[in-house]
Amino acid sequence: MNVQLYNTLSKQKELFQPADGTAVRMFVCGPTVYDLSHLGHAKTYVQFDVLARVLRAAGYNVTYLQNITDIDDKIIDRAKERSSNWQDIRTTFEHEYLHDMRLLNNTSVSTYARATDYMSDIISQVERLVEGGHAYTIEGDGIYFEIATFKDYGKLSGRTEIKENDSQTRIDHSDNKRGWNDFALWKFARGDDPSWAAPFGDGRPGWHIEDTAISEHFFGPQYDLHGGAIDLIFPHHEAEITQMESISGLAPFVRHWTHTGFLTINGEKMSKSLGNFFTIREVIEKGYEPMAIRLLMLQTHYRSAMNFTFENLDAAVNRLRNWKAIAALRHQIHDRLRDDDDKADDGVSPFASKQAILEALTDDMNTPEALRIIEDVFSKVLASSREAIHRYALIELLELLDEVLGLQLLSSTPDIDDQTKQLIIERERARDAKQWDRSDELRQRIETHNGITLRDTSDGTIWEYA
Repeated sequence: MNVQLYNTLSKQKELFQPADGTAVRMFVCGPTVYDLSHLGHAKTYVQFDVLARVLRAAGYNVTYLQNITDIDDKIIDRAKERSSNWQDIRTTFEHEYLHDMRLLNNTSVSTYARATDYMSDIISQVERLVEGGHAYTIEGDGIYFEIATFKDYGKLSGRTEIKENDSQTRIDHSDNKRGWNDFALWKFARGDDPSWAAPFGDGRPGWHIEDTAISEHFFGPQYDLHGGAIDLIFPHHEAEITQMESISGLAPFVRHWTHTGFLTINGEKMSKSLGNFFTIREVIEKGYEPMAIRLLMLQTHYRSAMNFTFENLDAAVNRLRNWKAIAALRHQIHDRLRDDDDKADDGVSPFASKQAILEALTDDMNTPEALRIIEDVFSKVLASSREAIHRYALIELLELLDEVLGLQLLSSTPDIDDQTKQLIIERERARDAKQWDRSDELRQRIETHNGITLRDTSDGTIWEYA
């Protein structure tokens, strides 16, 4: 199945074509582990998790690599704030990050790679850039890449000139740099800051060199897909291209660049000073189910900006609850239909919808359109009689949603036990006999002890998880 994706490098949507047939080498920038992950991280990593799932559903063999930035100024500063050491900070928040990803069902990553585990690869890249005439040393400071030596600088971001707000971006600052956009490859050791031995002087890596060293280690000098949030296009991803293509002499470094849009809170940039900064953990501890957060992140196209409000999250909670009720119907259909009816081709069949959903997802990962199709078929299921629903097709559709969207609808809607089913049947008989007191007594007994609600319809009583 063909996949169309917008390519930040070409500035257009195009057919995704990996270099090696169906094998896809995919790298996404991971977190700097100095604090708990926030809702912006949730958006980015949920959407890339789904992209990997979509590619696999389309028939590709995806190796999804994500780095962990475990040495950085932010980590060192946080350690000093807490009178701790940097290893404890990075280990604690790496574990917290991975825990949050598991809660959100982000399970597509093949390998997580800590930057400090690839120090020899980093040092090798710095050495090759120095030998190639692309880097220079500032005594007492570090080794810097000289942008003037790379003629294609700016081809990803379009940035070739200094701007007024550059002091607010993650551009390395030094009074002795040759060019405004030159960046640090290696920072020489200072005081008791962590450092590693290197032929050109002890120190630690700059931000950008960590990612190219890791990706070269696993994928070589060129690979298929690189992802990250939109704010990484400049300077981070521009610097990655500059480094790797200067080292290898090969272009393009990455065939396809994919970026996710910003997340705002109530229309404003997320900021602790504004009091609108929320971690994933905080939102879950408020009582929100992780799958509702995941569903919310898929309601906006990955390239679009998303405005988070708790009202929108509440709506996603309700949507998920309704979808779980649909998923639970598969058990009731099984109870109500005879074996030969299970195999019937008439009635409400989600087969065609499955194909439409896949077409939406392989068209630049159009999750809003996919969710619209799902809502449409689910509304038809609810409007139909139980006997008109094709059970096998419904289960196949639910399996697709769990596999590609990762919503865990099947695992979160287990069947009820036989004793509860018998009580529901007994209540239906009481209703048929107009024994309303007995019917109400059984309803209360069922709903109080089994975590489900009953809904009486023209086709009989159906149950849903509360």
